[in-house]
Amino acid sequence: MRIVVLAGGIGGARFLLGVRSYAREVGAEVTAVVNVGDDLLLHGLKVCPDLDSVLYTLGGGADPERGWGRAGESWTVKAELAAYGAEPTWFGLGDKDLATHLVRTTMLTAGYPLSQVTEAMAARWQPGVRLLPATDDRLETHAVVDLDGGRRAIHFQEWWVRYRADVPTDRFVFVGADAAEPAPGVREAIAAADVVLVAPSNPVVSIAPVLAVPGLREAVVEGPAPVVGVSPIIGGAPVRGMADRCLAVLGVECSAAGVGRLYGGRRDGGLLDGWLVAPEDAGVEVPGVTVRAVPLRMTDEAATAAMVRAALELV
Repeated sequence: MRIVVLAGGIGGARFLLGVRSYAREVGAEVTAVVNVGDDLLLHGLKVCPDLDSVLYTLGGGADPERGWGRAGESWTVKAELAAYGAEPTWFGLGDKDLATHLVRTTMLTAGYPLSQVTEAMAARWQPGVRLLPATDDRLETHAVVDLDGGRRAIHFQEWWVRYRADVPTDRFVFVGADAAEPAPGVREAIAAADVVLVAPSNPVVSIAPVLAVPGLREAVVEGPAPVVGVSPIIGGAPVRGMADRCLAVLGVECSAAGVGRLYGGRRDGGLLDGWLVAPEDAGVEVPGVTVRAVPLRMTDEAATAAMVRAALELV
């Protein structure tokens, strides 16, 4: 069996722990297509928050309390940068984390594409699944906001980390998406998949940027594999993060039904064949989609693997 997972953020990384566990039970192959819309340059370094979250989480190096970054992190360089008054001060890079960005930036500067860099970094972390960025090309999620008396676009990370999503926001744009191409192997993995899973990631800024790469939505929707999504909303609230604020920008209800309808049923030109919701949301209907209620709290790897099993049973 071949499983493809569209993923981003901490929710996507933790979901992949369960996918990997299930895959080891049944001898399946897993390919994760990971969001790069959060990527940015800081202090001359290429930072890929979602790819790093997946690498650290699956490789056993993530901070379990914060849910992001490295366990046992230190912040000497951050303090020194602050002493110099170096901007941006609102986004901190830990010392261990800096090593990752230094290696990545060195390889990118040498001419290696992001997909090859990610493969090389996976040789250290041994994530147990194949990791592919959605694209090797520049694709950044920006928020169009009203700020300082005018309207302008800021990087999603600035919107999220600096302003805590608490600034009037008109829309999100995926800068560079029109000219981007799927990273090598992405289309092929989707075409060969027996099932495509949409992780319980933020639908607006983790999954949408993946599908914004020209050809990727079509590859999923027109491909042979059934598509099952897992709701990131339980009982009307995000499991973590600020998906509610992102959905509000789109005018979408923060609910399992709202996100399911945002993705849409495949028979009606949308994405999904199946949709997993939490027991709190039992009875939700999404036109053209088979909906099933199962426990969705990713309390541990076994519970998450059970979610994956339920998703496959749905199709």
